[in-house]
Amino acid sequence: MTEPRIEPLTDTPATHAALVDLIVETVAAGGSVSFMHPFSRDDADAFWAGSLASAARGERLVLGSFEGEDLVATLTLFLALPPNQPHRAELGKMMTKVAARGRGHAMALIRRAETEALARGKTHLMLDTASDGGASGLYEKAGFRFAGEVPDFALKPHGGLTGTKFYWKPIGRE
Repeated sequence: MTEPRIEPLTDTPATHAALVDLIVETVAAGGSVSFMHPFSRDDADAFWAGSLASAARGERLVLGSFEGEDLVATLTLFLALPPNQPHRAELGKMMTKVAARGRGHAMALIRRAETEALARGKTHLMLDTASDGGASGLYEKAGFRFAGEVPDFALKPHGGLTGTKFYWKPIGRE
């Protein structure tokens, strides 16, 4: 298999529509990305409009992974953190189409996010994932260190509480 093509995303009509499809599918499949099922296309559209506008202001970087011309996965690198944390960035909103999982998109997105963070002077990454059905194994394989777990931290997209696991990783100074 070839290495996934990873690119920073901007708010074009095609990209916006693909992102809306991706987040609606992710939430419907039980992905814990802050939203509850059913997640409307209008709400998804508003979320991505705000997220991509934030990216245009340099507050975050929305990365996309492609198979051919199809956007199949995304990851957001949050850059705008408080003044006492200029060395830090956060990873969030990792989503991969169900049919494209297991093809290296998530790991390629993480590696690209690390490169982009370093290029912006960031040397410490944080992320969180659901305890139930989250991506702990992926993040640990990528070298993230488990910091702790908070029980009953969030609702699952289809209801019920789940804990949240927190991870961190030093970059550029291992």
